[in-house]
Amino acid sequence: MADELWFVDPTAGGTRAKLPLAARPIDLVGKVVGLLDNTKEQGSIILETVAQALRERYGVKEVIIERKAAFSKPATPRQIDSLASRVQVAAAAVGG
Repeated sequence: MADELWFVDPTAGGTRAKLPLAARPIDLVGKVVGLLDNTKEQGSIILETVAQALRERYGVKEVIIERKAAFSKPATPRQIDSLASRVQVAAAAVGG
């Protein structure tokens, strides 16, 4: 697995910044996981199903789902900071 991903910021005129990957935990047992709902159709149903599987199969202690205001807008810095302060692992989710 590569140690870095290329990130293209569409607001920066196409320049690329190289960002290091976040550290990955060995397992999810006892962890609090955050999922960011992008508000697209079926997204909340998909995330609730994923949350249940994370608890049952991987021993996740708690799943916190944060919902963006709209799929066409990024999560606010406040939402991201709030989620980051409460979880050990987070993932952005895409609904259909």
